[in-house]
Amino acid sequence: MALINIKIEGYPYQVEEGLTILEAAKLCGYEIPSLCAYNHGECSKGSCRVCLVEATGARGLVASCVYPVAEGMEITISSPKAVEARRASVELLLSNHSLNCQQCDKNGKCELLHVAKITGARENKYIGSKTPVTVDEISPAIVRDTSKCILCGRCVARCSNAHGLGVLGFENRGFATIVAPAGNRSFATSPCIMCGQCVNVCPTGALMEKSEIAKIDQAKKEGKYIVVQTAPAVRAALGEEFGMKIGTPVTGKMVAALKRLGFNKVYDTNFAADLTIMEEATELLDRIKNGGVLPMITSCSPGWVNYAEFYYGDQLDHLSSCKSPHEMMGAIVKSYFAEKNNLDPKDIFVVSIMPCTAKKGEAVRDQLNTNGNADVDAVLTTRELGDLIKRSGINFCALPDEEFDADLLGDYTGAGVIFGVTGGVMEAALRTAYYVLTGKEHELIKFEQVRGFDGIKEASIEIAGQTINVAVASGMKNAKVLLDEIRAGTSKYTFIEIMGCPGGCVAGGGQPYVKPCFLPNEDPDILDTFKAKRAQALYSEDERQAVRQSHNNVQIQKLYEDYLGAPNSHKAHELLHTTYESKKRFK
Repeated sequence: MALINIKIEGYPYQVEEGLTILEAAKLCGYEIPSLCAYNHGECSKGSCRVCLVEATGARGLVASCVYPVAEGMEITISSPKAVEARRASVELLLSNHSLNCQQCDKNGKCELLHVAKITGARENKYIGSKTPVTVDEISPAIVRDTSKCILCGRCVARCSNAHGLGVLGFENRGFATIVAPAGNRSFATSPCIMCGQCVNVCPTGALMEKSEIAKIDQAKKEGKYIVVQTAPAVRAALGEEFGMKIGTPVTGKMVAALKRLGFNKVYDTNFAADLTIMEEATELLDRIKNGGVLPMITSCSPGWVNYAEFYYGDQLDHLSSCKSPHEMMGAIVKSYFAEKNNLDPKDIFVVSIMPCTAKKGEAVRDQLNTNGNADVDAVLTTRELGDLIKRSGINFCALPDEEFDADLLGDYTGAGVIFGVTGGVMEAALRTAYYVLTGKEHELIKFEQVRGFDGIKEASIEIAGQTINVAVASGMKNAKVLLDEIRAGTSKYTFIEIMGCPGGCVAGGGQPYVKPCFLPNEDPDILDTFKAKRAQALYSEDERQAVRQSHNNVQIQKLYEDYLGAPNSHKAHELLHTTYESKKRFK
């Protein structure tokens, strides 16, 4: 693209044609205060007016996030007119904002408070009526508080960009405008898949996960035997809550923190990921051999399962009947583990630390219980675990590296680790399917064809003379392409992996916020690279494992020998498999 000449604050620069003023200024070393597209990749069309600057050739002040640079343009950021206008824009936003910052869960990560400080916004400069408030706390996953909403539209754009959905939109007109599901319904009574992507991009506390820390406090008061498990993606991001660089693996410190928090057992969900592969790979091969419904689609992501039930209720027989790994772990803890330790399942409280808000909704599904006991009793996001550690006064960065509890359910393989990134479930399943079909291990172990962050990846894998066509999708906009092919009867695939969040669990709705304005020491392109950095932390742990195929997990083998019998046995189906329900009534 051609270079053009501009001036910023009187200094000459050459920048690419087609950039906005905000983008060009960033490249030239200037940070114009903003709440919009350049901070998180979701465009708000300049609605907040926080990034106003003066520019020659323009009539008055312009929103730098949408106004393009031009040859010879002179841009002034620090003129009294621009400074006062930006401050006034923020003050107007604050005039209709709930200012209970001390109680707000976004305190410390609130972009409105950040720009208020930068612009010198004055308290109560404008006082008047406020928009009527809606607080939606009915959903098990997400809380919506319109008193904190600044109508930036980032959540609306993310729902559309990631999933092709319009669950959130602008309701009412003028001063009464709010962001809500249609008709100002609750998330609980709308076709929201509870993925939490809207929470990740919200600049204020208007959208938050529903905290379950109090459930754990109550379980401790009641003397419950508390077992905690952590999903693979958590270890790739938890360090960010304590100032570590994105992509820093913190498995050992995370385990040490959980042990100091007083949990009776600290296990890795990777054990259950290995168990999932044993069940899922066996189910796939059974479908192939016996004319079952194909393609089979993975069922590990509750956001994806919600989407399927809402929008493709006629295709649910394509989903694997396997529970997700953390639900399998809960079921095994409250059966096998309980029997081995002479514990009453009713006295066991299972906590899942997940990168996902949809897991909160999954945990309360009627189908996910063992003998009337919920498989999982509480779900915390990675962010909530960070809060719990901070509340307890633990110096996370100073902790030693410690190991997960190793008894009964402690072993895991590299295949379990990579569940946290798009393509990981597929790759783990192929490692085991290859062994089952050939009787030997895949020589290279890795299946590079299904790695990477393309929205849809596909590959043809030759195993024992059979061609298995596979596809991987993340984000429901991409999943829709594959599902429409299935519905039309034109799908060529045997096996499909789908994850709800774009990029997989490493970018889940419960992961630490990636907000460039709070990450001055990260790379300038962090919004483009954070998924890859977190993913690399998981791939590195996979490569460090002595055992990298689920079927070689010795404790998994013993579980089948002592308790389950065989993959897909009657006992395994009782504990580890589930059913789905069409929810077309929400369409």
